[in-house]
Order: sequence, then structure tokens, then C-alpha cells
Amino acid sequence: MLLQRIGNKGIRLGTLFDRAAARHPAGVVILDHDLDLAPDLGRRTTLTELAGLIDDLASRLWSVGVRPGDHVVVHKSDGFDITLLACVAARIGAIPVLLSPKLDGATVAELLRRVGRPFLVTDAAKLENALPAEVLELSRRVLLASGEYAGTISIASLAGAPRVPAVSMPADHPTLVTHTSGTTGTPKLAVHTGTTFQARYRPQATIVSAAVRRSEPLAVHVSFVHSRMFTAMPIAILQGHPLIVLRDDDPAPVADLFAQVPPGFIEAHPNTFLRWEVLADDPRGPLANVKYFSSTFDAIHPRTVNRLLRASRRKGRRFAQAYGQSEVGPIAARTYSLKDGADFNGRCVGVPFPGMTGVRVVSRDGNPPTRENPGFIEVRSDGRIVSYLGEHQRWEKQVNEGWWRMGDVGFRTRKGCLHLLDREVDEIPGIRSTLEIEDKLFTRVPELVEVIIVPGADGTPVPVVCTREDKPLDPVAWQAAVAGLPPMAEPVQWRLDDLPQTATTKIKRLELARLLGSAT
Repeated sequence: MLLQRIGNKGIRLGTLFDRAAARHPAGVVILDHDLDLAPDLGRRTTLTELAGLIDDLASRLWSVGVRPGDHVVVHKSDGFDITLLACVAARIGAIPVLLSPKLDGATVAELLRRVGRPFLVTDAAKLENALPAEVLELSRRVLLASGEYAGTISIASLAGAPRVPAVSMPADHPTLVTHTSGTTGTPKLAVHTGTTFQARYRPQATIVSAAVRRSEPLAVHVSFVHSRMFTAMPIAILQGHPLIVLRDDDPAPVADLFAQVPPGFIEAHPNTFLRWEVLADDPRGPLANVKYFSSTFDAIHPRTVNRLLRASRRKGRRFAQAYGQSEVGPIAARTYSLKDGADFNGRCVGVPFPGMTGVRVVSRDGNPPTRENPGFIEVRSDGRIVSYLGEHQRWEKQVNEGWWRMGDVGFRTRKGCLHLLDREVDEIPGIRSTLEIEDKLFTRVPELVEVIIVPGADGTPVPVVCTREDKPLDPVAWQAAVAGLPPMAEPVQWRLDDLPQTATTKIKRLELARLLGSAT
């Protein structure tokens, strides 16, 4: 009944917490950080308190002239209040545009131009240390979530603004703008509606409701600006799960928190789960109660899946992986169990959601797509974005009679399972799948925490490796690991923190290849 009620109206971000609080007034939200906009709220709050905070902040934005249809860009220091600000803007009919705290100042300025003189919510730290002065001219007004800066308005100074009623917008009206990963250049601004979000919400909500009891906490470590946050969070609070929201993925404090509040379901980035492999060795068993691990952002390696599943003590535990994209949401999915072992085929990303999503693989040369001759992956989904803000023609180029080109290559098996081999731009001649080789290397070299294969200056595949605690790579173990694999250059070892990453911790492969070339 929950899905049916919301499905007719789309995901309504502006009143999301009001509705959740009405159903579960004492519902708990646990944070690992303080909110810049409400530092006194503490790290353990309720849905009722958060609903009140959103109502208050929406009234403050209204008092400085934000109105329905206005764009409100949010680019501030990292924190859950980024996500809450999206709900705040949507509550008065404005369109939130969320920009990752990891974006550089020049990119933020370019995206502000693309939006067209929006309201900007940022903070003094960003203005002093990262953003160019021109952002003040590119914005209609600049509001600060924390600190003071000349020519701006502190949101704290607007306390006491008269409350205004929530504004109801049509389900097909833009409700949120997020940006793409930017792995291949300046990010694109993806326009979502309440209807497209609802199409993404339904299959995921069904999985969670079937997987864990309502009393079990749901933990989320997802970029606060990513569209995934706006399906994961509603699932938790509307179904009544205690919600654990993590800003940081440092294994030590995460282990402490999970030992105190054991989650039954965890949603996180693949690289976060990779960092959390060490939690499997913690004697307190911080992952012991997890029934479902879930990830949707990038390739997940078999070694990581196996380690996490072994750390759980729940009967029937599963790792769910979904294949999707910011522009379309989750398209296909599969689950893993311990029966799959530590060296299963990680390139199999599952099957479409029946009646909700569709997948086809288009030939590149007139021959049927196969493992040896992969084709272009195209998908259908009601969750597809309706435009790229300021670049609608670019959006149209990716749509072919309703099918969306993902930018990936792969094939489908006779049983309909989709196999993802590579991004089109990441293909290397002579290598069938860089992702497949990386999976094998992770399984064969336990000390690896990252391995990315990129083309060198002469086109030769170069493995860039990172090890746990930056220990020197064992050359004997490496030579044993690459036995039977396609020829590659000698590995280049980097610190994990030095790799160029997106907001969701994906490695920017093209940028890495460029940096590697300039360093040689």
C-alpha cells in the first residue's frame, strides 16, 4: 500500500520527513558528524525534529526571496545537511541543484553559469579556500550554512522567519538536479522529477522491505549529492528503519558505531566496502548482524563480496549489486551468497527488474554481441532523467527511440543475464575486459586495496596499484598473480589518496592515465 500511495504522486522531497514523522514520530536518525546548519541538534535525532528543522529552514529561504521554480545550488562542506537542504528547497517549490564538495572551484563556476544565476548555498570555508570570487556575481544571492563572508547572507541570521506552508508541485515537475560523475570531463546536470524518482524507489523499496525487519537499522554511506541518496534515505525513513548516516568511511570509527548500533542493511560505495574488508577481522563483529549489503555505483570485486559475507553471521545473508547510472537509476541486479565463492564472475551484473526496466545490447559491427565481440549496452526505464540542464540536445543524443545509451560495452547470456565488460572510453586494444582482469588481481593479491588498468603512452596496459597501509608490493606475488593474464607493463604503485576520484569514489580513469603520462 505504501508504494501505491506514493506512486501516484511521485517522491515528494519537500514533505518527505513530515510524512515519515507522521508514521514513525520517534524514528531515529544517527549521524557520525554534526550538522553545520544545526550543530546543537546532536548526532542522534528523530524524524520529528528533522521535519521541524526542514520546515524552519524552508521558511528562511522563502524570507530572502526563494520561490517555486527557482534553482537553489548547494555546494558546501560535506555533511548530511546537503541532503536536507534539497528537501528544504523542494518544500517551497524550488529546484535544488546539488554539487559535490569535491568539485574544484572552476567547475563549480562553470556549472553555476549553466544553471543561470541561481541562489547559492555554500559556507565561508568554501568561499575562502576553494571557490573563485566570480561565484558571487554568478549567483542571485549567496547564503551561508556556516561562517561569515562579505556580500553574503548567513542562514543563521534568518532565524525566526515566519513559517510558510509547503508548496505542492506536479509529479512531473523538476524536483532535483544532480550531476554526473565527471569521469570523462565536466559533469552534466541531470534533471529528475518526482515521477522518475518514484520509478527508481519502487524496486529498491521492495527489496529492503523483504530483506530486513523494520526494527533493524539501515546504514547509508553514499555521497550526499548523489541521486541514490534520495532513494536510499526515503526507503529507510518511510519504512520505519532507524537510519545511520555516515559522512566518513574510516574503518575504525565505523566499527565503533556498528558495534554499538548493529545495522541489518548497509548501502555504500564499492570502494567503501573495499575499505571495510578489515571490519571482518574485528572481534566485536561490527558486520555480524548484516542481512544485506547493497551497492549500485561501480564494479564490486568478488574478493570484497566474499570477505563481507563471511563477516556476517546472519542466516541467508546476501550481497546485492545493481547496475545503473545517475541518468537512469538501477537497471539490473543480482545477489551473491557465500555459495558463489571468492572468485565468481563479477562481470555478471544481473537481469532487469521485471516490468520496470529493460536492457538490450546493440551490435557494433553487424555481428551478434558476444563475450569476444561486446556491443553497446542500452536501457529503458521510467526512472530516466528528463534532461541535462542547459544541455538538452546532449541528452537527446543519448536517446534512441526510448533506449538510453549507457556508454558501456557488454553482452547478454542465453538466460538474459547482462555482462558488463568495460566503459567504451576505457577499452584497451588486446584486453577483453579491464574490469575482469582487475577482479582476478584483487582475488590473487590480498594486500591490494585498488588496482586500475589504464593505457600507457604507447597503448600498453599499465596496472596502477595501491596496497593496504601503502606497503611495497611483493614482486614475487605479483608475478604469480599475472600468470595467464594478457601482457601488461610493470605495475606502478600509488597512494590511494592520490588517485583522482569522483564524488562516489570512482577512479577517474582518463585523468589517471593523463597523470600517469605526465609523471613519466
